[in-house]
Amino acid sequence: MKILLLSWEYPPVVIGGLGRHVHHLATELALAGHDVVVLSRRPTGTDPHTHPSTDEVTEGVRVIAAAEDPHEFTFGADMMAWTLAMGHAMVRAGLGLTDWRPDVVHAHDWLVAHPAVTLAQFFDVPLVSTIHATEAGRHSGWVSGAVSRQVHALESWLVRESDSLITCSASMRDEISTLFGPELAEISVIRNGIDTDGWPFALRRRHQGPAQLLYFGRLEYEKGVHDAIAALPRIRRTHPGTTLTIAGDGTQLEFLKAQARKHRVLKATNFVGRVDHSQLLRLLHRADAAVLPSHYEPFGIVALEAAAAGAPLVTSNAGGLGEAVIDGQTGLSYPPSDVAALSAAVRLVLDSPASAQQRARAARERLTSDFAWQTVAAETSQVYLAAKRVERQPHRRRPIVERPLPNR
Repeated sequence: MKILLLSWEYPPVVIGGLGRHVHHLATELALAGHDVVVLSRRPTGTDPHTHPSTDEVTEGVRVIAAAEDPHEFTFGADMMAWTLAMGHAMVRAGLGLTDWRPDVVHAHDWLVAHPAVTLAQFFDVPLVSTIHATEAGRHSGWVSGAVSRQVHALESWLVRESDSLITCSASMRDEISTLFGPELAEISVIRNGIDTDGWPFALRRRHQGPAQLLYFGRLEYEKGVHDAIAALPRIRRTHPGTTLTIAGDGTQLEFLKAQARKHRVLKATNFVGRVDHSQLLRLLHRADAAVLPSHYEPFGIVALEAAAAGAPLVTSNAGGLGEAVIDGQTGLSYPPSDVAALSAAVRLVLDSPASAQQRARAARERLTSDFAWQTVAAETSQVYLAAKRVERQPHRRRPIVERPLPNR
C-alpha cells in the first residue's frame, strides 16, 4: 500500500511525542513492506532560498521536508499565519508528487489539516486522521480566546472531513466524540508504541541517602508539574532530603520556579532544562520514582519511556495515563490535582522499594506485548484498508459549546 503521512514534526524536527510517534509508525510500516512517504517541514528558521525543500530516503521512508513558505512568520507570535504558510508549502510539495500516487492520506493533528484535506481530495483517496490531543481538552473543556477558538474550529473541520479516525486511548475517543460528534467517521483506538531497544532496563538499587524523584516532559500547565512541587514538602516531612528533578522546557518554567519558592523547596527542586536521550536515561536510572502528575493526558508516552527504563511510576489517572498504567500492578495512580494522594503514592514507593521494583518489572514486561510498534503499525494498516472515501457535505459552522469535560 502507498501511504502518505503528514506531520508538522518528523526527525530532525521533533517538538514532542508526536514526532517520535510518526517516525516509529512510518519506519515500521516501511519494514512491513508498505511504500511510505512522509510530508513534513524544514526546521524553524530555515531560509527557503538557501535551504530549499528536501526529498530523501531515510530508514526506508521517503521524507519530503517542505521549506517555510513564506518564512516571515513565527509560531510563537503568528501561530495561525505560520500554520497556513506551512500548509501551503506542504500542498505545493504534495502536488509535486507526479511520480507517485498514494492509496491513503494520514494526517496527524490539526496543524496539517489544510494540506491533508487538500491532498486527499486531489488524489481522491481516503483521509485517515490521528487526533493526538484537543484544544478544549487541554483547557478542561473551555475554549477561550481567538486563537484557541480557531484551533478548535480547525480540529472540528479535520475530524469531520476524515474518512476514518484514530485515537491513542479510549478516553481520547470519548473526548472527540463529545466535542465534535455526532455523525463522525469510525474511531479506532490504537495505543502509542515504544521501541524498548532504545531504553535499557535498569532497576534502581535503593541507596543510603535522600530519595530522588523525576519529572520529564513539557512544562505546561496541563502537565500538573506544580502539583509535584506542592507535594514535595509533604514528602520531605517523612523522607527528609528528597529532591525533585524537572527535565524539560515550556511556557510554565518561571511559574514553576515561583511555585518552588512559594512552597520553600526551591533548593530541593532541580530544573535541568531539555535533556538529550542519554541524559534522560541517566536521570531515569537514578530516580526512585518517575512522577507524572498530568491534569490532561491523551496518552502519556513518557510513562512508557519511564517504564522501559525501569523507573517506578507514580502517575495521575488522567486520560490515557489511566490506560497506560495499571494501578497497583505496573505503577501507582491517583486522581489528578489531588496533591495529598500524590504525596501518599510517592511515600508508598519510597517505603516499599521491593514492591516498587516488582511493579517496574511488570511494567516493562507489558510494554513488549501491548505497546510494540509492530502491533501499532499492523493495526494502523488495517484502518487504512478499511477506510473508504466518502463524499463530504460542505462544512457547516458548528457553535462552540463550552463545558467541562467529564473526569476521565
